[in-house]
Amino acid sequence: MNVLFTIIHIFGLVTMGFSGLMVTCLLTSWFAQDTATQAFFLATVVTLLLGALMFFTTLNMPKKVSRQAGFLLVSMTWSLMPVLCTLPLLLYLPQLSFIDAYFEVVSGLTTTGATILTGLDALPMSINLWRHELNWIAGMGIIIFAVAILPILGIGGMQLYMAETPGSVKESELPPRIAQTAKALWLVYAGLTVVCIVALRLAGMSWFDAFCHAFAAMSLGGFSTHDSSIGFFDSLPIEIVLTIFQLLAAINFATHFIALKKRTLNPYKADMEAKAFLVLVLGSCLMTATVLYYNGTYDNFFTALRHASFNLVTIATDCGFASQDFNTWPIFVPMWMLLLSCLSASSGSTGGGIRMIRTIILMKQARLELFKFIHPVAVKSLKIGNTIISNNIVTSVMGFIFLYFISIVILVFALLLSGLDFLTAFSAIIACFNNAGPGLNQVGPASNYASLSDFQTMVCTFAMLLGRVQIFSIVILFVPEFWRK
Repeated sequence: MNVLFTIIHIFGLVTMGFSGLMVTCLLTSWFAQDTATQAFFLATVVTLLLGALMFFTTLNMPKKVSRQAGFLLVSMTWSLMPVLCTLPLLLYLPQLSFIDAYFEVVSGLTTTGATILTGLDALPMSINLWRHELNWIAGMGIIIFAVAILPILGIGGMQLYMAETPGSVKESELPPRIAQTAKALWLVYAGLTVVCIVALRLAGMSWFDAFCHAFAAMSLGGFSTHDSSIGFFDSLPIEIVLTIFQLLAAINFATHFIALKKRTLNPYKADMEAKAFLVLVLGSCLMTATVLYYNGTYDNFFTALRHASFNLVTIATDCGFASQDFNTWPIFVPMWMLLLSCLSASSGSTGGGIRMIRTIILMKQARLELFKFIHPVAVKSLKIGNTIISNNIVTSVMGFIFLYFISIVILVFALLLSGLDFLTAFSAIIACFNNAGPGLNQVGPASNYASLSDFQTMVCTFAMLLGRVQIFSIVILFVPEFWRK
């Protein structure tokens, strides 16, 4: 029972934090004199009161988060917080169903960037700001954000951090305390966001568009203030700026922190994940541009390279912007882009999917198995750089990848059972599970997810949640052994 009260206490704190985010949109609505002021006022009051009720009624309860409670809190936060975040949308757009509003908010909080809304250009400034704030605050994770302030209350945060970020972290170079680590990574995240805002303004965006799109780029969230996404601007400088910052956001933020701390690029050279990611993605840009050019999609190679590079990078990094309708390209290119969305982003980044470190480990393990087949009596360890990877880590990676693919298979079949065609069902689940945004065919970049039925929308919503928490954080809750002391 104490664990339950502690979870309610922390969840109340996070809820009050989100009411603070709503206040920024309320003020924006008031200054801009748009039509969403009342919606944000009511949403702010309800969220604040509910959060305060949970927080203060459990204030004197023991503040200790067990391993089990940490994983439970992660799942609860990602699944229940969107319910409160739907309030501004439901109050301003009464014709919007709860399922569609929940999908939109989950898409924002999981940094997926898929949308069911149309007429984004005509939405009030405050509503668009709310969507992009959800992207940005979720970029480094709701839980890691909470970890930075929980020590103030005497609540340990390591269990939450381990549940939220199962990737590799360069611990030796990071601050020793979990709260200090969270603050350091958030400082880098916020700093790069500010630089991105200025760069986009200089590239030709308005301040508001620059603000929103920088939030979406650094979080790899992919939301836009325009129905035609980045295609609205038709600007090479804007595409270049966004491409650069999407690439930065898909690299481990611990690497950025160390590079800034030491004022050198050597950490990037030493990061095998970052090197593999850049080689794979940039090489793919050249390859897909060549395919588009020789298939006659574009008249010259430079134009093909421009559009292939931007759209491939935005899908490979799991951001979800679009400047062209790549649904009409030769099928090899968008399918290759979806493949990259599965494995390109680094651990410790704001991207999704398998993560590059797991891809590297799996490839090295496959190569090691071939070596053992040729030399059955030889003894050889799996290494990444000079670090020996234990069998426990390899087993964990293989288990994760099995759950990853079997989850995708089950969810694709669920959409096929509902009547969707294969290309739409497959691409929708890949895009949602990897938090990449647009898929193909019915959910391509020239359309959105509004045409899906309620059942199909909920399947895609579950895929976004499952992909964002890296599967284990939800699946582990249903394993009886996990709850035994």
